[in-house]
Amino acid sequence: MYDVAIIGAGITGCAIAYELGKYNVKAVIVEKENDVSVGTTKANSAIIHGGYDPKPGTKMAEYNIKGNVYTKELCEKLDVPYKQIGALVVAFSEEEKKTLEELKQRGITNGVPDMEIWDKEKLLKEEPNLSEKAVAALSSPNVGIVSPWELALALAETAVLNGVEVKLNTEVSGIEKENDTYKIETNNGVIEAKYICNAAGVFADKVNEMCNEKTFEITPNKGEYYLMDKSQGNLVNHVIFQCPNEKGKGVLVAPTVHGNLIVGPDSQPSAANDVSTTKQGLDFVRNTALKSVPGINFRESIRNFAGVRARTADHDFHIYEDKNNKGFINIAGMQSPGLSSACAIAPDILKMLENSGLTLEAKEDIVDERHIDRFKHLSHEDREKLVEKNPAFGKIICRCETITEGEIINAVHRPIPATSIDAVKRRCNAGMGRCQGGFCGPRVQEIIARELNKPLADIPQDRLGTNIITGETKDGGAK
Repeated sequence: MYDVAIIGAGITGCAIAYELGKYNVKAVIVEKENDVSVGTTKANSAIIHGGYDPKPGTKMAEYNIKGNVYTKELCEKLDVPYKQIGALVVAFSEEEKKTLEELKQRGITNGVPDMEIWDKEKLLKEEPNLSEKAVAALSSPNVGIVSPWELALALAETAVLNGVEVKLNTEVSGIEKENDTYKIETNNGVIEAKYICNAAGVFADKVNEMCNEKTFEITPNKGEYYLMDKSQGNLVNHVIFQCPNEKGKGVLVAPTVHGNLIVGPDSQPSAANDVSTTKQGLDFVRNTALKSVPGINFRESIRNFAGVRARTADHDFHIYEDKNNKGFINIAGMQSPGLSSACAIAPDILKMLENSGLTLEAKEDIVDERHIDRFKHLSHEDREKLVEKNPAFGKIICRCETITEGEIINAVHRPIPATSIDAVKRRCNAGMGRCQGGFCGPRVQEIIARELNKPLADIPQDRLGTNIITGETKDGGAK
């Protein structure tokens, strides 16, 4: 029996777990995948938005502004890569300059600080690689970039250290309410909880309908991206947007916290689990991005990927306790600015739980800070000390990203252990470089198998079923 069950281990579910970990509450995260943050959270633009885009009065506007501040604080406290580099919304015509004025006024209404409209001269001085056809831009200096999967992991791992349980590979198939208890049916048996937080992302409507009336519908929408090599990482200094349209914020060009350049996304209807990339989608992204930054060398692309947005008809978050089922709280429609807003939403979910009857008694002692040893960023002296303490930090496994065996071993033994090659990548960046694991992947697989005492063939690339080794090519032979 749990007090609270959180369904979904994306950024929203992890943020709620982090906040619940501060209290004497028995809570559990229930996640159908084999790791945290493998859905929309790992496949988005990685932007902490400023708050000028959402319509005033919406939940998006409210939580984007709060989340912009709180997320930065949490990243510093939990040692998550974050940089506040600001954003520019670029206009290419006099008509689009009017849109900049509208966005600025909307931002003022929402409470966004320090916005300015730059003329062409200042714009090209600050961003010399922008197109000469640009005529002006809205500057929003409070915009940041983050590592979204590392943020979700930091929140979830801290929650675990504070007593929250995580059940991976556990898919919810039904929910029934008996008296004041929810019985959550899963492939691993029944989980009982007094309260449910539905943070199931693109499947949140399906989870809601397991025991409630249909009150909203998720329309999945896919966006495709290019991830460029670090050779392109300094092409722009800000997050570069074009003027938004009816499909969303449009194609952006932005540095990443790891030194790469991200370009995308497009916008197209899709299935909830469709993360395929297409020539049509990527051609659109490339051609649209070149309008902003004509010098992007797309031959330096090291990976294409896609993420799926959890859109709703009213383009706003759906955050409420079900009127017919006390203690069942939906946190749905978490499309952009969902990443920017999740950490600010979580404390309000606790207030809703408390108003619904949950007792929140603060713990006397909690883990609320952490530090990650990132070998490549250490001074020579600190590297020597680390290697002396643990020789595994003296063995470079991922040459592209300078990731050591010690970091990979730590990733495997974190509070939520890495059990796949991509799970290690999400924790310490091994395989994130130019060769995308072509060199270090087999060695990472060996280290995981050794540390977990599992057969090599049981270590997948990412999700369960993404097998790398499917069998022996020969029976017998040289040993």
